[in-house]
Amino acid sequence: MFKSAALRLTIGYLAIIMALSIGCSVALYYVSSNELAQSAQRPVDLYNVVFGPNNTSDINDLRLRQLEKDRSSLKINLLLFNIGVLVIGGGVSYILARRTLAPIEEALEMQKRFTGDASHELRTPLTAMQAEIEVALRSPELTKKEAINLLESNLEEVGKLKNLSEGLLALATTIGNDGTKTKEEMPVRQLVEAAINQASKPAAAKRIKLSGNITDAQIAGNPQQLTNLLVILLDNAIKYSPTGSHVNVDAKIRDKQVVIDVIDRGRGIAAADLPHIFERFYRADSSRTKNQTHGYGLGLAIAKKIVDLHHGSINAKSTPSKGSTFTVILPRVN
Repeated sequence: MFKSAALRLTIGYLAIIMALSIGCSVALYYVSSNELAQSAQRPVDLYNVVFGPNNTSDINDLRLRQLEKDRSSLKINLLLFNIGVLVIGGGVSYILARRTLAPIEEALEMQKRFTGDASHELRTPLTAMQAEIEVALRSPELTKKEAINLLESNLEEVGKLKNLSEGLLALATTIGNDGTKTKEEMPVRQLVEAAINQASKPAAAKRIKLSGNITDAQIAGNPQQLTNLLVILLDNAIKYSPTGSHVNVDAKIRDKQVVIDVIDRGRGIAAADLPHIFERFYRADSSRTKNQTHGYGLGLAIAKKIVDLHHGSINAKSTPSKGSTFTVILPRVN
């Protein structure tokens, strides 16, 4: 589909280029032809004055032959020029067409992948609920205890669907809304403290201590998005940290950047999983999915998108069984 679209767009670009080129060539030919005719006429007029009109017929014939020769040469040069424009313009037009369609193609591919992943994730809890209900309906002697267990299990699956739908909505909102268009300057300390405050309840539930070593630097961006970014990283650290442990946020200045580290002492991430953790719907199959830790792999994808919108970078380092460090690098306001 995009190949044919690129071809049509290339033809359109090339038609515009050739129309301009041919139009300019025609205008240039008539202007140059008139200039050649006037230049050739000047010596004839001079000879007419000196020798008289009857004695300049040979010179006039020579002038006409030379004029026709110059006009033919001009036509050939302009033709070669337009052939060159056609060849070079075709290549340039194709490159421009591909560049024009590349964001659309990428967006469509992302949409297809997003739809496929989302439908798969939605299908899993729905299938589990359907299977449990069908088994229960086939049982002629369903007890009250079994019915309660069924409802509890279905309620758990409903909770998963709710969390998934909220994650999908947050991701779609982040992708579709570039909040950085309305930038505000704010201190890093304010962002970190706001994020720690929002993450304090889940941290308290696991008796995890949250602390920060924060610089006084200023950054520019969308306060809500940047706070959500840090909350996602803190929630992630809390989720995979053991009860009674410690999560620390370090923010420091490095050249013209602010570097924010979120450090936990949890189970860590396997080396094979690290390159993929910021992909949507990616969940490691090893250390970070044990002990009934639920998630849909959307949080870090949202964090990555927020960082990208603020022209920063995010990466992770981890040692299994020792902990992980997520590092966010953002431009600093001078």
